[in-house]
Amino acid sequence: MNLLHLVSLTALVAAAHVLAVSWTATPFNPASVPLAVRTPYLSCWLNQGAGTALNAAWPSFWTGSTLGWAGYVKVDGTTYNFLGAPTVAGASKAVQKSVTFTATQSTFVMTAGPVDLTVNFLSPVEPTDLVKQSLPFSYLALSAAANDGGSHSVQVYTDISAEWISGDDSLTANWTTTTGSVLTHQVQLETQSLFTEVSDHIQQGSAYYSTLNTNNVTYQTGQDIVVRAQFINNGELTNTQDTNFRAVSNDWPVFGFAHDLGTVTTTSSAPVVVSVGHVRDPAIEYIVAGGGYQNRSLYFWSQYPTVASAISFFLGDYANALSRANAFDSKIDSDASEISSDYASIVALSVRQAFGATEITISKNSDGTWNTSDVLMFMKEISSDGNVNTVDVIFPAWPIFLYANPTLGKYLLLPLFEYQATGMYPNKWSVHDMGASYPKAIGHNDGLDEAMPVEESGNMLIMTLSYTQKSNDDSLITTYQALLDQWTQFLISDSLIPANQISTDDFAGSLANQTNLAIKGIVGIKAMSVVEGLLGNGTKEANYSSIAADYVTQWQGYATSSDGQHLTLSYGNDSSWGLSYNLLGDKLLNLNLFPSSVYTMQTAWYETHANAYGVPLDTRHTYTKSDWQLWTAAIVTSNTTRDLFISSVRSYAADGMSSQPLGDWYETTNGAVEGFRARPVVGGHLALLVV
Repeated sequence: MNLLHLVSLTALVAAAHVLAVSWTATPFNPASVPLAVRTPYLSCWLNQGAGTALNAAWPSFWTGSTLGWAGYVKVDGTTYNFLGAPTVAGASKAVQKSVTFTATQSTFVMTAGPVDLTVNFLSPVEPTDLVKQSLPFSYLALSAAANDGGSHSVQVYTDISAEWISGDDSLTANWTTTTGSVLTHQVQLETQSLFTEVSDHIQQGSAYYSTLNTNNVTYQTGQDIVVRAQFINNGELTNTQDTNFRAVSNDWPVFGFAHDLGTVTTTSSAPVVVSVGHVRDPAIEYIVAGGGYQNRSLYFWSQYPTVASAISFFLGDYANALSRANAFDSKIDSDASEISSDYASIVALSVRQAFGATEITISKNSDGTWNTSDVLMFMKEISSDGNVNTVDVIFPAWPIFLYANPTLGKYLLLPLFEYQATGMYPNKWSVHDMGASYPKAIGHNDGLDEAMPVEESGNMLIMTLSYTQKSNDDSLITTYQALLDQWTQFLISDSLIPANQISTDDFAGSLANQTNLAIKGIVGIKAMSVVEGLLGNGTKEANYSSIAADYVTQWQGYATSSDGQHLTLSYGNDSSWGLSYNLLGDKLLNLNLFPSSVYTMQTAWYETHANAYGVPLDTRHTYTKSDWQLWTAAIVTSNTTRDLFISSVRSYAADGMSSQPLGDWYETTNGAVEGFRARPVVGGHLALLVV
């Protein structure tokens, strides 16, 4: 089968699944639609499969566990369910008309008889504003318009359940509702456990559901069927609070708001806005010099002394936040569309997922004031593990930070640098992660973290130089020159002929003499040459540059198949091959280290080795990784081959075979997910925007 037939086949397969949904999906119907995705613990999705309407299932946490979030709209006395899947008598189902997603928003249009209800979920991405980016809140905005030319009386209702606060529904919750200019339901576990997860839910902090207290809003807390029936029967709530604190699953306590939109015409009503969030403090436990642990807080506390003041700002800022989001969405869509519309759609689906695994933190000074000069960013690996700041998870995600704001990348690297500079980590190569279990960034003083010595050392050198080049900030290379040099020395000894070890693709197993891993190590050595040059160390610059060039020559002899047609997966195994995605480092850093003939050879090879959903990761299996496919797309020398990779990933993302937040590891023969979900590595899908 030739290349054009393959491209056509992937498009046809995807189209067949997309056509199965009864609504318009723009740009396509994904495996899961992000609803409120801001942090590892505020991560709410609508899982799709071959197509699930907003009111055909409950929203869920990224793991798949239910997050109760219900919505009704009452039109001229008739009630329709538009969100979630409650089973309370007296309401029919609204009909989903469309779903659209952008980088920051997911918008559903639901037809409720003579009225169309627009349901907009906005999870802001504010990469250049640390305060706003660190606010762990998301918006839901509702507006209605008549679809029959008439005028109609409309009321809307939403609630969340206590499922938002725990991974164990048998635990007891308590809650309060505060009134004033803002109405806020606050719910939390009665007994909290600091820095502790159950089924990836944090067992600490509170969920908040809030709205501005205008004269057309009512509230109520209580049993799910009672509160929802109150709205269905009356179109308003009782402004009362249930004080019978109980287990999350005991008569399912919910926290609701009802808004009266008044008379709605063909002109869309002003949006009713609610916010949902999850706040804990402290947020991160962090190891510091001497072995002590520091409690760190989300950055927004430096500006807002209380959660209430943060929520008040967040709700009041909605119009501005929407304007900024639209501008961000437009820019990223424009940039990605210069490559292709398929590529723009993949990027749009990836942005919230990547940022939603991160949190920006600060520490306190000895006098209790906030130290806003001490900014560290933390990332949860998600699904493949619960590690903190995994170097080989930051690395594939790296392009999104280079694109959106390189300084965020610096804040991700700083915990790793600070920890290893203390000397508490005993190995000569880079640490794998900052802690085995998020949110405990407590290092690995025993040196027994997952060993990826060439992988992580190369990653740290490549990311550090790329940050320095993009930002013109030499603080990392100046401060941590000794660590960078230490890792370089290790790469000199172990990367040309890598010992038997695992790479970032650890699920594929360990292997000696990995061609692609050697690329990373050699690029790392050359990167250090450039670093030494920037620091004015000409002798070291020349030495490392000479070593890297010599290694490339030797590597070509080891890694090229005997027929000269492709790179091997491992030295000497002519029947093996794989995605040489680590060549992106050469392009990203403008090193011109590897000859153009290598890129041309690999491009030609990929053209003839694609399956229906892309090119396999390597010859050991037929599965692939979406991030590495798009890294490879960024380095091939043919736009036709580039577009093959892009269309393959897009076809997979739209194939209707998965019902979970986007998984990056999947099968190239049929588009089935192999494992992983909601991982931040999808930030790597932006690779083509940074080279």
